Amino acid sequence: MGIKSILAKPAAGFISSSVEKWKKRAVQDQLKWMNKLIQGASNTAFGRDHNFDEIQTYQDFKKNIPIKDYEGIKPYVERIKNGESDVLWKGLPIYFAKTSGTTSGVKYIPITKESVGNHVGTASKAFLRYIKHSGNSSMMDGKLIFLSGSPTLDKVGGIHTGRLSGIVNHHVPSWVRSNQMPSFETNCIEDWEEKLVKVVEETLVQDMRLIGGIPPWVQMYYERLLEVTGKKTVKEVFPNLSVFVYGGVDYEPYRAKLEELVGAKIDSIETYPASEGFIAFQDDYTDKGLLLNTDSGLFFEFIPVSEFFDENPTRVYLADVKLDVNYAIIINSNAGLWGYNIGDTVKFVSLDPYKLIVTGRIKHFISAFGEHVIGKEVENSLLQVASHEGLKIVEFTVAPQVNPPDGSLPYHEWFIEFDELPKDLTAFAKSVDKEMEKQNIYYEDLISGNILQPLKITPLEKDAFRKYMKSVGKLGGQNKVPRLSNDRKIADQLQSFALDK
Repeated sequence: MGIKSILAKPAAGFISSSVEKWKKRAVQDQLKWMNKLIQGASNTAFGRDHNFDEIQTYQDFKKNIPIKDYEGIKPYVERIKNGESDVLWKGLPIYFAKTSGTTSGVKYIPITKESVGNHVGTASKAFLRYIKHSGNSSMMDGKLIFLSGSPTLDKVGGIHTGRLSGIVNHHVPSWVRSNQMPSFETNCIEDWEEKLVKVVEETLVQDMRLIGGIPPWVQMYYERLLEVTGKKTVKEVFPNLSVFVYGGVDYEPYRAKLEELVGAKIDSIETYPASEGFIAFQDDYTDKGLLLNTDSGLFFEFIPVSEFFDENPTRVYLADVKLDVNYAIIINSNAGLWGYNIGDTVKFVSLDPYKLIVTGRIKHFISAFGEHVIGKEVENSLLQVASHEGLKIVEFTVAPQVNPPDGSLPYHEWFIEFDELPKDLTAFAKSVDKEMEKQNIYYEDLISGNILQPLKITPLEKDAFRKYMKSVGKLGGQNKVPRLSNDRKIADQLQSFALDK
């Protein structure tokens, strides 16, 4: 056992003790942060515009701070880009995290000197909590690979700007930096396919022990690694690989395929980072629930998804959330975000401590007929059947077919890239449809009422989703395929990859 792995254990114990303490005071900490945020931004342009000096209670907070998306804060961001200080938060941001928006184009999310610790410190907490619970610190004696966006930063309005993963790369703790792969130079390569070649070249001779990244892009790395080495499993290349850290998408649709490529089951740690803040992390790798990050510069609010588009939806903070309700998660932060809808939906699976799972995106759903199907429902249905039949799913997405060309009843069309096709695709589709009826009562009513016909599956050729993502300039990095769409934009583009076209 090396010196780093030895020292990691007492550090893990110290961090675990602090996490255990704030798990017990989550509601108090959230109110503390509400007040600290209001005080910290009381002299900003946003604070003056929204009467921060009058806010004393959460009721005052809701009254003065409306829910908004990026379009709502964009005028303030433009002022910051023009050099104005004290706009959303005191002073100027130290970074803009650059993200792609579907309606707003490029979004510039501020990161301040006060908020950067939320992004970096929470990742360390997740890692050290794993060491505490598992007793496994051996990865510190080898190399750690993080598949992320480029750390190259531009300047917008004099403020360093780049992808969140690239920004965080500049703040990797020194005790991790010497173990980190790939090299900074390779990480700066923008083209994903070119970068992948170099990442494999650099890492295949190393003692890799931990890998972090979004599952579909980790899969591409594994496949390329095996292609180059001629080995059958990743474990043959990296016998000491023991941990996978992921975020951004649900691991379950990819788990079977990734474990097949690795050649073994390895521990996994789920994290929930976003450009707007590091929201939650799996503090116990044996428990799927993600611990809400309640003492890290963020004040959370929640709106039931069923009411989100109402004129006056219910809006609550942590003390009033309930189990098994789908909520849109709202963020207020010391980066200067206020009543900000990040677009994700979550469901609490524990209230002591407060743990949640991500259920989808508020804009990624199907409700062409009032069914309001969400991402978690389609994932659960597909995986239940695929697991039972021993099938592995590479990727999938679902869209409504409102006007079938043959004039029949409308249906949900599932575009699926299988690792190996089911022996009976019709029977497989029927089984998935039955699972969907169990997951969503509205969908069941539409099927039984002959408003919808059962779902149909369009199998896609190998690498279909990668080709699609490349065609829209989103191959690699932190990009992911939407599980659901309420229109046919993605579906129509995927038709060219259909096996039966």
